[in-house]
Amino acid sequence: MFTGIIEELGTVLSRDGGRLRIAATTVLEDAKIGDSTAVNGVCLTVVGTGDGWWEADVSDETYARSTLGELSAGDPVNLERPVRMSDRLGGHLVQGHVDAVGEVVTPVPALRVRTDPGLTRYLVEKGSVTVDGVSLTVVDALDDGFTVAVIPHTSAVTTLGHKRPGDRVNLEVDVMAKYVEKLMGADRG
Repeated sequence: MFTGIIEELGTVLSRDGGRLRIAATTVLEDAKIGDSTAVNGVCLTVVGTGDGWWEADVSDETYARSTLGELSAGDPVNLERPVRMSDRLGGHLVQGHVDAVGEVVTPVPALRVRTDPGLTRYLVEKGSVTVDGVSLTVVDALDDGFTVAVIPHTSAVTTLGHKRPGDRVNLEVDVMAKYVEKLMGADRG
């Protein structure tokens, strides 16, 4: 479980088939083999570490359902370690399970993202959404996507400040909305 508060901007060192190597410092401080780390909002398992880098194995399924398959050496990535029960929950509960890939329509600070209309039912004004692992508050829920206001600090310390129209981003909606929908549907079924 994550919060969507990015701890560090890492850099892709290499992508060799399913093996992804990322340069980092902060997320390595207490990293062990088997730990989870979110990369652009995708929960990955640490399978190797070294001096200033860590590695994860990425499945074909994850590459197909996220933007991780588009990464190459030198690309910046948003990194976050999982939340501990004693930590502050600064963002919202984030699983690191990408629901869809969206497309940037308008860049920050008034970021507009287009997504599958089937996903928009989980988006509400002032609700939470995760864009490339960053917890954000929905300004407008639209028929084909949403808008969020990105403050200068968030733009500077995450990849969101580099996104341009047409760029693809990983999206995760609030899991509680999906559970409510399922539970309400069970009553009707």
